[in-house]
This record gives sequence, structure tokens and C-alpha cells, in this order.
Amino acid sequence: MKRLFLFYFALILFASCSSDDDAISFTADVLPVESVDIPDEFTLGETYPITVSYFRPSTCYQFRDFYYLKENNERTVAPINYVFDRSNCETLENVLVEATFNFIVTSNGSYIFKFWQGNDDDGDPQFLTIEVPVVE
Repeated sequence: MKRLFLFYFALILFASCSSDDDAISFTADVLPVESVDIPDEFTLGETYPITVSYFRPSTCYQFRDFYYLKENNERTVAPINYVFDRSNCETLENVLVEATFNFIVTSNGSYIFKFWQGNDDDGDPQFLTIEVPVVE
């Protein structure tokens, strides 16, 4: 799983779009999660919003989607942002933004959420891991 995440991270990091000189140029960047608002428990069949907070590095970053990997009862999550190639980008300090996704509870037991928080000094991914039980 670690290799798959690193591959996807590298792919997103180096992806870009530009077809001609007038086209909008951008890359995609996976950003580390700062905190998460998630319920303490789930009920089978219900849908729950899960809000992820992360720091927006500059005004050229715009939320795109979530990296979301399902593996049995484990979910790996990280926000993906477009990074637009503009000359007027302003660096932002401590600007925390939120993005939310809806989670549908489809099985019993517990779900384990792993929210990517960046890589350590050795390049290994670090996660905020939260286990949420499913109650009846």
C-alpha cells in the first residue's frame, strides 16, 4: 500500500496540463492533513460528512478532490489541489482551509481512516489514523 500511495503521490505531483501558450497551466499537489472532523461512531447504512483541514500554501492553490484509497475496512485520504502557474501568486501563512466528503457506511465492524500528514525525514508517509466503530 505504501508503494501505491507513493506512486500516486508522485503521479499527482508531476501531472500538468498545457496544450498551447494560451492554455491555463497547472499541476496537482497532494497536501498534508492538519486535522479531521469525523464522528466517534457510525451507524450502518447512514451517510456522514467528514471534514479535512489543511494549510493552503498560496493563492494559486485550489481544492480539486480527495485522494481516496479503499482497502477492505481501511481508507487512506488526502486533499488534492490544483496549483495554477501564475505570476501573481501570494504566499499564505497559516491559512487553514476545509474540504468535506460524504462517507457511506456499508459494512459492520470498524473503519480505519488514515489521513496523510506528509513524509518523515526518511521519506516514509505519516498518517493520522482514526478508527471509527460501526454500531447498530
